Amino acid sequence: MPGPGPRSPAAAAGTWALGDLRVNRIGFGAMRLPQTGEAFAADAAPRDRDEAIGVLRRAVELGVNHIDTAAFYFSSLRSANELINRALAPYPDDLVIATKVGPGRDPSGAWLPHAGPARLRGQVEENLRQLGRDHLDLVNLRILGTGSIAERFGALAELREAGLIRHLGLSNVRPHHLAEARAIAPVVCVQNMYGVGVRPEQDEFVRVCEEQGVAFVPFYAIAGTGGQAGVRGTDADEVLAVARAHGVSAAQVRVAWALHRGPHVLVIPGTGDREHLAANVAAGALRLSEEELHLLDAFHRREV
Repeated sequence: MPGPGPRSPAAAAGTWALGDLRVNRIGFGAMRLPQTGEAFAADAAPRDRDEAIGVLRRAVELGVNHIDTAAFYFSSLRSANELINRALAPYPDDLVIATKVGPGRDPSGAWLPHAGPARLRGQVEENLRQLGRDHLDLVNLRILGTGSIAERFGALAELREAGLIRHLGLSNVRPHHLAEARAIAPVVCVQNMYGVGVRPEQDEFVRVCEEQGVAFVPFYAIAGTGGQAGVRGTDADEVLAVARAHGVSAAQVRVAWALHRGPHVLVIPGTGDREHLAANVAAGALRLSEEELHLLDAFHRREV
């Protein structure tokens, strides 16, 4: 399958380098692909296989070359990694697939304790098998809590030295975790929950990442506090006012606002719908005025 051309829609927001891998700043998150409705819900209906495969192929056609996934993204019949493999292999040369390790689920879908250093290699190998790869482009260590990550990140750094992983990142972390990890091995990205009106206390961390040349990858940039269930209720008046002024959706304004936070911010909105996918990608071309950014920033800061 040919890769995207230089004028693809996903290139409208520009690019950023994850180590030696350059990606368009509009990416795709695969969490919602295996099911319809809320991710990880025990009663979620598996998504139609052809529909999911079609969304992935359309994403690449639109120029998306950064896909975020995980082995624990699965429903009763569907696995995000295996859908990606089926839809996109042999993979385009410029496609970067980022995955996460740390959390795990048993075959019934029940959550397991987060993996320690000894189990992380097995999780890496599981991702390799499902994706049909001999190495992983980017592995994010996802954590819970504020404790040291040195042992776990060190284990991944060893797998990087062994050639199983090309680049390392972090997910759901604090600034001290980034400093601790960078003392062990290079870190190319931080993936945290963030968006307009969502965790404004992260603003300083976003700035620190830019200073250090580390990509900041917000998750739930559209869903906000709805999280894995998706958007809930009506959006804020400020967001809706900007959306009306541009004739776009509130979701597109949220994507555009995140991209305006810095050239190192990469968004990964996920969907199982082709129309939503096209709208999310198109948001990369949305330019917000200084007045609109001021309005949205003021709303964002009020949520502290």
